[in-house]
Amino acid sequence: VLVRHGEPEGAAGERLVGSGDPVLSAAGREQMRQARAALASQVVDLVVASPVRRAFQSAAVLTGGATVRLEPDFREIHFGRWEGRSVAEIESADPVLFQQWRDPDSGFEYPGGELRAAFRARVHRGLERVSASGAGGVLVVAHRGVIREIVLALTGERPVAEVPALGEAVVLT
Repeated sequence: VLVRHGEPEGAAGERLVGSGDPVLSAAGREQMRQARAALASQVVDLVVASPVRRAFQSAAVLTGGATVRLEPDFREIHFGRWEGRSVAEIESADPVLFQQWRDPDSGFEYPGGELRAAFRARVHRGLERVSASGAGGVLVVAHRGVIREIVLALTGERPVAEVPALGEAVVLT
């Protein structure tokens, strides 16, 4: 089960937080309570979270305080100079790069950010460690990019761009 963290403080809406480390907001805690109710039937042997506060705080709310293993390689990609900016701000300040970002075939890299190949390799290392745990049911609380990369690695299919939303779960069987 892959769950995107809840909404962080100061990042309402579509803002690229990336490597930033804001705490989980009240709205984010409510998103996690709703996700907990929706996932109540899932059997989980291991809970893993990104080491940033919005993720591990989400995991704590989602699980009712169960032990959470932090996986450093499940941090979100660093968005470079786009860190902390809203989508509208990015489109206004970098219209050409914004269009490249929206084109999945452009080979886009975040300006001054982590290279996508390095990000993918990092997430795969984390996934290998989780797989090696031997746990049957795993709950991962992380970020959109991390979840999308895990889904691609495990299924061979790329989720649509909007998935997962804040507080949304992707259940793989």
